[in-house]
Amino acid sequence: MLEPQTLKFLTQLKKNNNKPWFDAHRVQYEAAKIDFSNFIQLVIDALQKSDTTITGLSSRDCLFRINRDIRFSKDKTPYKSNFGASIKRGGRKSGFAGYYFHLEPGASFIGGGLWMPEAPALKNMRQEIDYNWEEFQAIIKEKNFKKTYADVYKAGEVSLTTMPKGYEKDNPAADYLRLKSFIAETSIADEELTKASLHKKTLAAFETLQPLLNFINRTIE
Repeated sequence: MLEPQTLKFLTQLKKNNNKPWFDAHRVQYEAAKIDFSNFIQLVIDALQKSDTTITGLSSRDCLFRINRDIRFSKDKTPYKSNFGASIKRGGRKSGFAGYYFHLEPGASFIGGGLWMPEAPALKNMRQEIDYNWEEFQAIIKEKNFKKTYADVYKAGEVSLTTMPKGYEKDNPAADYLRLKSFIAETSIADEELTKASLHKKTLAAFETLQPLLNFINRTIE
């Protein structure tokens, strides 16, 4: 579970996203960061029992900085109003698919996968789906996967309007071959975040995601 004060800090930060306020509340920020980091470490310690690729990983390897990169953005607010952690072999900066926990009051979610891979990795992933469509279909139609995630994320920003070169539009995997990212996610209500069951819910969701991550990562290996 996470502390209510952690959610309170992020809520207040969203309303006061500026350096003077942040500096004046740095103690609260540090406490919230430690709380989130400790939770992620508990998840890693339990998850590595079923996923040995993350053995020895620490939460420090997985947490994203709260500072925003505003160099090329019209939005000049200096801080994110969320905490995020990407749990995968090699840590958050590696090119492998992995698990993701997003903490943001009103918009928290659990999920993971591979976000906007480079062209060679994307080509390999599409080829793997095409060659092993029945296997991929079985993963995304598995009972627990459908119950938790419904399907792979297919919104407009991650999907081409036309088929990629080399594939016919009547390909049975067409909806997935058009994807530019391969992720799945499930939302978490604010009231769930401070319950003792959060750890169990997160672990179950991540374990359900493992077959998809294994499928993706073998194309990267």
